[in-house]
Amino acid sequence: MRPLFTALACLLAFLVAPALPASAATGIHVSGTKILEADGQEFVMRGTSHAHTWYATQTKAFADIKSLKANTVRVVLSGGRWTANSVSDVANVVSLCKQNKLICVLENHDTTGYGEQSGAYTLDQAADYWISVKSALVGQEDYVIVNIGNEPVGNNAVSPGWAAATSAAIRKLRDNGFDHALMVDAPNWGQDWQFTMRDNAQAVFDSDPDKNTIFSIHMYGVFDTAAEITSYMDAFRTAGLPLVVGEFGFNHSDGNPDEDTIMAQAVSRGIGYLGWSWSGNGGGVEYLDQVTNFDVTQLTSWGQRLFNGANGIAATSRQASIYGGGSDDTSPPTAPGRPSASDITSSGARLTWTASTDDVGVAGYDVYTTAGAALGSTATNSITLTGLSAATAYQVNVKARDAAGNQSAASPTASFTTLSGGGDGGGGCTAAGTVGSQWSGGYVVQPVTVTNTSSSSTSSWTVTFTLPAGHTITGSWNATVTVSGRTVTARNASYNGTLAPNAGTSFGFQASRPGGDTSVPSGYTCAN
Repeated sequence: MRPLFTALACLLAFLVAPALPASAATGIHVSGTKILEADGQEFVMRGTSHAHTWYATQTKAFADIKSLKANTVRVVLSGGRWTANSVSDVANVVSLCKQNKLICVLENHDTTGYGEQSGAYTLDQAADYWISVKSALVGQEDYVIVNIGNEPVGNNAVSPGWAAATSAAIRKLRDNGFDHALMVDAPNWGQDWQFTMRDNAQAVFDSDPDKNTIFSIHMYGVFDTAAEITSYMDAFRTAGLPLVVGEFGFNHSDGNPDEDTIMAQAVSRGIGYLGWSWSGNGGGVEYLDQVTNFDVTQLTSWGQRLFNGANGIAATSRQASIYGGGSDDTSPPTAPGRPSASDITSSGARLTWTASTDDVGVAGYDVYTTAGAALGSTATNSITLTGLSAATAYQVNVKARDAAGNQSAASPTASFTTLSGGGDGGGGCTAAGTVGSQWSGGYVVQPVTVTNTSSSSTSSWTVTFTLPAGHTITGSWNATVTVSGRTVTARNASYNGTLAPNAGTSFGFQASRPGGDTSVPSGYTCAN
């Protein structure tokens, strides 16, 4: 199904309303999935977008956005599709960001909907604009991220395609002396529902000689379920590439975004998010205003949710270290309980523990060996470890962290020994499920990992597990799922049944449960 325009609605509204880089990092830079400052401190964006190019006199917005504890502002600029923002104006925007201790994400809005929206600019033209205002940006690499072009392709095919055009724009900026972190938006009006950015992100990242490119997804109606959100974020985590939610809303004309999951998953994974937008929307999408008439004392319901709600900016934002860092929250979570191990195989194990508590909420848990080696991270109080060595004794503990980055003391140590190879005691395959996200009335289990532990290839597999009483499967992917009473049977899809020895695959499912119930499925078994 072709999504309705997302940021296009915002665009039309404003029309009617008045790994370390290959070269030495000189400021904000990426390392794997993380965004770091020049001093190596991790930086997680928390902020909003401000439509400066249409409301150039609303400069008080910078201080107001900061007053609500944002650490980043994404600033809308134009190179000529609207009245162009000059070198002096861009320099003033950067100055306002610095005065208010905000990291400045500068975006060129001219490219919005290219190929589908009349008057839209190409990414090559966007690169030319950045080169024209280079004097306002050089030397500001500690403070500025250059978002090359907003939603640079609509839903129609264009030539050159998104990947080629984006790579060319990156190279053009690098060739012209830009050492900044660069941010690139997805096509399909930013929502990437055809997965063009997801599937070509590595090639685009590799095209950057500085290896300093951040990928931005805009989450509106395409992202209306927890499964869609977690699956997209999982893809970038698996690829080891940096992702931010560069725009999102709580409602939109193309559907109802699941902002609760967007924010919770971003916090638990250390992913930045930037809401759309501060003020000035019109033409039917006024509900996206976070304050009324640019008045910080008149927060809308969307503004209250974004800034002051669960996993919101006030609770999770940490000021950039270039401005001295810091957070109002300095209390760490309580230590988790001692982990217990189950579903032990030659290469993995499932750990569960008593959850920690925190005054603003636990964001996630990190699992380590007692020698300090990281084994994995999770948003919940359980994890399925993979990639362990066979017939090896492990001693592990868990630390909790809150949204402000405070880390708990280590849990008591748990000990277990992985099985020897050759089938894990006679079984042909193993299965283990990990809760990817959950809320009061349901949860997503993703992934359920299936591993062929036999010495020969398999052509099919079947996983069974037990649902807690009152739970109902509401959706699944990468498997054919049937339910009899509380017993769930998941069989391979046509494309993932064949597994070589020690190879694996995964599937996922979403379920509902009674309010207040926190139980999850258990007893995963596998046969092939």
